[in-house]
Amino acid sequence: MSHVTTSIDSLITTLVPSSRTNSDLKRDLSSLCQEILNSNIGQAHDSDLGHLTDVLRRQLLHHSPEGSRALKFTNLLSRLLDESALSRNNESIQFLHALAFSESRPKSATLPTLRVPPFPERKVPSSLPHATKDAGKAGKSRASLLREYRYSRDCAHIPEKLLLRDTLYLLQGISGKYIRFAEQNDKDKGIVFLDDAAHQIPSPKKALIHRLSELGYLCNRVESFIHEREGAGGVGMIEQSLCHHLQTQLTEYYRLVAVLETQITTEDSNTAISNNLYDGRTFEEIALSLQRLDVWVNEWRLRLRMMSVCVEGAREAQGGSLVNLIHSYTDNGDPFIRKFTDRLLDEVSRPFFATLHKWLFYGELHDPFSEFFVSLDADVAKGSYGYPSGTSGNEGGLVALNGDVDDYSTVREGGLKLWEGKYRFRKDMLPMFVGETFGKKIFSTGKSLNFIRYTCHDNDWVITREKMSTMKGALQYNDIAGLERSIDAAYRIASQRLFEVFIDKFKLLDHLFALKNYLMLGHGDFSDHLMEALGPSLGKPANTLYRHNLTATLETAIRSSNAQHDSVDVLRRLDVRMLEYSHGEIGWDVFTLEYKVDSPIDTVLDPESMEKYLKIFRHLWQLKRAEMALDRGWMRITGGAKTFLRVQELQPRWHRIRLMMAEMIHFTRQIQAYCRLEVIECSWKILIDFLSQKEGDLDALIDAHRSYLDRVTKKIHLWHPKSGKEDFVLNTVKEALSITLQFRETTDNLYNYCLSEAARRDQILDTERGIFTGSKEAPVQNQDLSELLERLAAYGHSFREKMQSTVQQLQVHPDLDCRFLGIRLSFSDYYKTKK
Repeated sequence: MSHVTTSIDSLITTLVPSSRTNSDLKRDLSSLCQEILNSNIGQAHDSDLGHLTDVLRRQLLHHSPEGSRALKFTNLLSRLLDESALSRNNESIQFLHALAFSESRPKSATLPTLRVPPFPERKVPSSLPHATKDAGKAGKSRASLLREYRYSRDCAHIPEKLLLRDTLYLLQGISGKYIRFAEQNDKDKGIVFLDDAAHQIPSPKKALIHRLSELGYLCNRVESFIHEREGAGGVGMIEQSLCHHLQTQLTEYYRLVAVLETQITTEDSNTAISNNLYDGRTFEEIALSLQRLDVWVNEWRLRLRMMSVCVEGAREAQGGSLVNLIHSYTDNGDPFIRKFTDRLLDEVSRPFFATLHKWLFYGELHDPFSEFFVSLDADVAKGSYGYPSGTSGNEGGLVALNGDVDDYSTVREGGLKLWEGKYRFRKDMLPMFVGETFGKKIFSTGKSLNFIRYTCHDNDWVITREKMSTMKGALQYNDIAGLERSIDAAYRIASQRLFEVFIDKFKLLDHLFALKNYLMLGHGDFSDHLMEALGPSLGKPANTLYRHNLTATLETAIRSSNAQHDSVDVLRRLDVRMLEYSHGEIGWDVFTLEYKVDSPIDTVLDPESMEKYLKIFRHLWQLKRAEMALDRGWMRITGGAKTFLRVQELQPRWHRIRLMMAEMIHFTRQIQAYCRLEVIECSWKILIDFLSQKEGDLDALIDAHRSYLDRVTKKIHLWHPKSGKEDFVLNTVKEALSITLQFRETTDNLYNYCLSEAARRDQILDTERGIFTGSKEAPVQNQDLSELLERLAAYGHSFREKMQSTVQQLQVHPDLDCRFLGIRLSFSDYYKTKK
């Protein structure tokens, strides 16, 4: 027991300074402590929490009938019960109840204070007068003695109460009486202490005040940014939201400063009443001090620092880039910074999510300050992209073939330009928490909805909007997973509806079939009738041809073939076109078919794609011309074999001609089979498979069609990827086709010679028999015959050289299909180059 008694006496002496000189007080306190230690406090059974709560609530209602204290107690109790750190809640509430309603409870309404640790006894400095040492026996503290000593030497420190008031001014960014902020032109941008020999400020307090003044500096910085943005024009909605949140934070901060300032006023009034409270502790030991003030504002120091950092970044950023800047601060290990940044982002990103909601679910862009990652091109948006008057409701589809060639030219440039140019994706404004993948989906979804409503004029848009209304929700930063689900669902619905509009309403597949059948010569009977009908006309000079005559011939070919069963809308879009011609060109060089499209189909079948279709048609048309010329020549030669027998000396020549013509027929037919089966049909299968899946957006559809067309164009034209050799094989094939036509023409001349020679010889025989069959014809000059035979031999030799060159290039071609074509052209190595 002696050890416990000694410890109790030491504790009483330390905590109650007046007991050092008052032995009765010390004895009473010691006996009271002994009674507490010998009592059964803490060993009783746990009291009923509900009963204790009711008692406390009734007592609070008795002291405060309006019920505010009871309501506050209920909220604090619920928060206490939710804390897992405290395991003995009943004892804690009972202890707080005992403190709150004890008779010795002080009447002051001060803020909770930090307990000042007991200082060990120090010896009074030897420099102090003897009277001062004796005065310590009267109960004065060492701090009081030190102040009296300094006052006697005319070097007293400025009272902490005055420094505290100035510090509160500094916290608000206002200069005080003894401490002020440095001027703008001062080299030192900190604070200035106005102390002199009579009024000094200790160095530790200067350091503490300097630390506290940081909050005032940051507060001024944030407030000046807010005022600057309020007076500026063109401030975006996201920046306005940032300023509003910062102003709200500053309001809370000023409220705390006001409470602390009220605390000083309360201390002044309570000091006049009593200077000895709480069991002998002076008011200075429990009052607000600079150290306690630093503790109170420590959290706000971190907040203001983060606000200042955001303010500096916001000066050079706006919109989505500002959201990205704030979001970058979430990658921090400090939970306070993450929590503060998340709360800030939740407030600042609300205008962004409001714009996102309208764009994602309605296809409308409401962005007056260009803060969203989607921008509008005003020049493109001003254009009118309505339906052309000539594409609906015309029963006389074939009559439209006589219309003007350029009827669709202006509309043709509208669809794709509107889709690709009206809205732009701004990657620098895309928030990082959205990501580029979902950003592209958002961009495509809104663009699809806008295109459906304003370009396709879809009357069933209401149905699509109803589907989206089932999954519309509040898009916000704290629900990124829900945001991603909403984006995926909206993207899927909008893309599917856009596919339905193009395929079902605007008959995209019918137009693609028409291009395949007509411009890629898929309708064989149509192309045969057209070439047979146009052959005599196209052999004339280009300047003697007239478009209306060609159009009439086209209509005749349509009515003579299975093409007449196609839809009227398809047939009325088919027309002839004469390219620009130069001197000496004939109709074969400038004739082409044309398929006219309008908006919104021209979004997929854009002008660049239509030019590729025309290029494909011209190449296939030349192949078809060479094939038909060789077929007619072969039939003429085989049908006139009896005529050749009468000119016995030319039989070996005709045998070699037939062999050469067989090679040419083999060449043209293999090229046509390659173009039709291995290129067009295989590529068409890939395109149809994509369209049947109905996956992706309109960009995916455009890319699929372009891939299909690029593949067909490159393979048909035997395009080589090596620079400088792109069209080498194609030019060789064209030269071979040109030689084929020249060989066919020379063969006809030789055939005509044989007919004339056979007729002349028959006339000679008739004359010998005394039969007169007509006037005597002059014999054909041997010089003309030898010239024909030399030309035929030269054409045959040139054709074999072109074939050898073509096969050699195809065998080393990087494309596998082209290499197989080379094998089929020379399956027996007939055209193998001899070393």
